[in-house]
Amino acid sequence: MINKRLLIKNLLAHNDENSFYDKKRSIDIGRKEGKAKFLKHVCALANSNPANRSYIVIGVEDADNEILGVDFFDDSKIQNLVNAYLENPPLITYENVLFPHLAEGKVVGLVTITSSGEICALRKNIWKYYGGAVFFREGSISMPKNFDLELRDVNSGVVAAIEQNARNNIELTLDGVIDFLNYRHRDLTSHYRVFKEQFVLCWAGNRKVVGEAEYYSRVDIELINEQVKLFYSALDEVSIAFDSESFDIVEYVYLGLAGRKRYYPLEKVSIRFADNGTYQILSELIFEPPQYDRKTLHHIFNANKALAAKLRQGIPLRPSEEKDLLQFPSTLLICYLNGFESAGDLMYSAREWLRGRDERVYNSLKEAIRILRKVRYN
Repeated sequence: MINKRLLIKNLLAHNDENSFYDKKRSIDIGRKEGKAKFLKHVCALANSNPANRSYIVIGVEDADNEILGVDFFDDSKIQNLVNAYLENPPLITYENVLFPHLAEGKVVGLVTITSSGEICALRKNIWKYYGGAVFFREGSISMPKNFDLELRDVNSGVVAAIEQNARNNIELTLDGVIDFLNYRHRDLTSHYRVFKEQFVLCWAGNRKVVGEAEYYSRVDIELINEQVKLFYSALDEVSIAFDSESFDIVEYVYLGLAGRKRYYPLEKVSIRFADNGTYQILSELIFEPPQYDRKTLHHIFNANKALAAKLRQGIPLRPSEEKDLLQFPSTLLICYLNGFESAGDLMYSAREWLRGRDERVYNSLKEAIRILRKVRYN
C-alpha cells in the first residue's frame, strides 16, 4: 500500500517535472481555460506513459517546491470530465493528501493517471484546443504532436522505484492514528476502525442525535494508511454508517429562502474494502434541489448581481447589503439549481472579490461552488 505523502515527497525530492510527473500551484476546472489546460496535461501524461502511472501534484510552488497546499477538493466525478473530453481516456483519480504543517482544510492534491494503452486525444474543441489534438510530454512541457504518434514505454523502472520507496509501514500508520485522535481532533468526537485487517480509517466531527438518527458536522474522514483525506466539510452535515466491509457517508446541504431552510440529502459515498488490499469509492448524487417561483428568483438574482457589481468595484456596502451578503452564496446556488445558468459563473467570479473580505462568506461560497461542481458533473 502506497503512502501518498511519501510518494509526493519522493517526486519532489528526486525529480523535476518530466514525462511522468507534473506539478501545479493550483488548478481551476470550474472555468473553461483551466479545464482545457488540465485536460491537455492529462492527455500528454497518459500518452507519454502507456505502461505505468503518471502524476500531477497540486499545491506546490513551481520555483522552489515549497508545499503551500490547496483547499480540499471533493470531486469524485472528475473521471466524468475526462471521459467527456478525451478519446481513449485514462483512468484518473484525485486524492487529497495530508501534510502536517498545512492549515486545517488545506491539503496537497495528487492526480494519478493510468493510460488506457491507446493514443489519447481531445474528443472535441475546448478553449483554444481543437478536437482531435494529441499531446505528449516534451521534458516538463505538454506539447501538441502531429506525427510519429507512437506510445513508448520509457519510465516503468523509474516510476516503480519511486512507488516502492513510498510503501507504508506500521510506524507511519500508528503515528497517523495517534495524531488524528489525540492532537488534530482532540476537541471533537473521534473514532477509528480497521477494515479487512489492513485499512485504518479515522473520522471525527461534532456529534448530535435527532430522534434515533445520528449526525456529524465539522467532519473529517481519513484513510490513515495512505495519508489521504477522504472527506472534509467545515459546514455541511453528514450521517455515517459502516459494517465489516464498507463505510458509507450521506452528505446533507442546508438550503432555503426567507428563513425557511432545511437539510437536503446531497450525495451518498460508499467506501468498499476488498480482501486483496484494494478499495473502491462509489458515489451517487441523491440531490433533489428545492424549487421556487421564477419571478421571486429573478428579483433575488438581480439583487445579487447588483451586490456583485459593488464588490467588484470596491464600493462600500450599506448595512442591509452586508446582511444580504451573508446569503449571497446560498441564494446564487438556489438560482443556479432553478435554471439560472449564469449564476454559476457569477459564483466563480465572486471568489476574487470575497477573498480576504469576509471569511464566513468566502468559506460559504467555497462550499456552494463544491456543490455546484457535483451537480454540473452529474
